[in-house]
Amino acid sequence: MDTSDSVIKFNDDGICDHCTTFDSNIATYWDNTDNFAALEKLTQKIKKSSRNKDYDCIIGMSGGIDSSYLLHIAKRVMGLNPLVFHVDGGWNSQEAVNNIEKLVDKLDVDLYTEVINWSEMRDLQLAFFKASVPHIDTPQDHAFFATMYKFAEKYNIKYILTGANFSTEGIRNPIEWMYYQSDSVQLKDIHKKFGSVKLNSFPITSIIRHKIWLPYFKRIQVVRPLNYVNYNKQTAINFLTKEYGWMPYPQKHFESRFTRFYEGYWLPKKFGFDTRKVQFSSLILTKQMTREEALRLLSFPPLSDDIIKQELEFVSKKLQISLTELNAYLLSENKSYKDYKSQQNIYNLGAKAMKFLGIELGGKR
Repeated sequence: MDTSDSVIKFNDDGICDHCTTFDSNIATYWDNTDNFAALEKLTQKIKKSSRNKDYDCIIGMSGGIDSSYLLHIAKRVMGLNPLVFHVDGGWNSQEAVNNIEKLVDKLDVDLYTEVINWSEMRDLQLAFFKASVPHIDTPQDHAFFATMYKFAEKYNIKYILTGANFSTEGIRNPIEWMYYQSDSVQLKDIHKKFGSVKLNSFPITSIIRHKIWLPYFKRIQVVRPLNYVNYNKQTAINFLTKEYGWMPYPQKHFESRFTRFYEGYWLPKKFGFDTRKVQFSSLILTKQMTREEALRLLSFPPLSDDIIKQELEFVSKKLQISLTELNAYLLSENKSYKDYKSQQNIYNLGAKAMKFLGIELGGKR
């Protein structure tokens, strides 16, 4: 990490606060080794909550490495019967579709796919482009969270398993790079200012709903089983490839065509934010990568010029705008989440409370 995170701080030894926060908030509680006792305890809680139900839990699956390996752990190691839940926001890569199908078929689990209204998704994504904020991936992520929570509540499924983990995500993206995707106030404000299509069916959630109402009143819990196993990214990729015919991606999150464009080109080009710095930092701290190897990879751009050209043409065609219009958004004055209405104060207060109570561990935001 470097000063592309504008609020980064270094101590007298030249160590940044991302690393010191990881050491104090995560490393002391977690060491990336198997904790089968904790995993078994979680398994029994999930099974107890799902007696006489068709499914033990929901697993949101994108086809990426984390959610794919999580499905394997849930089915083969924990012995659960999960419902695989996929939200199609219109940007699936063919590799992602193939990976989901391969695991679902071989593990013999049910797949439920929710397709988001494309007209509304397109209009909302264009609104974020026009708002000129870094976090233009928010509509896709917001739809994913909102839809999965809504489904769990409707069918009274008490556990949602997520592939989020400390091993590959111990360092978080700075808030100025990727603002909270679940902030419905900001999402609605940006759409009100720049959108043109009514969001009649687009799924919307809120911080109060998924942090208070669902966990404490409806007893729906989000849990992270990968924190209880020795989760090494490359080992997991090799295993999934051999066992399931799973296809790896050039970079984390590239299972979505939009996210590949967004993280591989738009963020570094328009804002100077390279998410590989966050991803590699997590792998360095968990001893899965050397700093020298990370710096070597960072000396090359995320995407080649040929791929960038293809992606620009694909995204403009998908959004039904010209390349000229898309490039105009690229060159427009940069804004941030601070330029629009938000619930940041609630997020800050909630984060402090959960960390104080030991409910949630996490790196710096």
